[in-house]
Amino acid sequence: QVQLVESGGGLVQAGGSLRLSCLASGRTVDTLGVGWFRQVPGKEREFVASIRAIGRTYYGDSVKDRFIISRDNAKNTVYLQLNSLKPEDTAVYFCAAANAGAELRRGASYDYWGQGTQVTVSS
Repeated sequence: QVQLVESGGGLVQAGGSLRLSCLASGRTVDTLGVGWFRQVPGKEREFVASIRAIGRTYYGDSVKDRFIISRDNAKNTVYLQLNSLKPEDTAVYFCAAANAGAELRRGASYDYWGQGTQVTVSS
């Protein structure tokens, strides 16, 4: 069983930055695929970024070149650095974990989810 706890969300002005953290327990993050998704009420969940156990990363088109996913194995934590934030980035951001080898762009591939952290970008 894997538990995930997100932190780091908040209110930021457009153009600003935030760093989200996803602390994992139960398994080490270097044996998992870990992804970030976001959701706005009334809209479908959107893939943001993911990192494979071997370290390969993937990004959604709307965040490519602005967001960076990384991992600190010693802290068993995956980070999402959000740069050049826009009001349309406002959402609840969720961290999720999947077994190695899963298709990490699809939410259905993930077995474990965190509770989410709110990111609000003001214009």
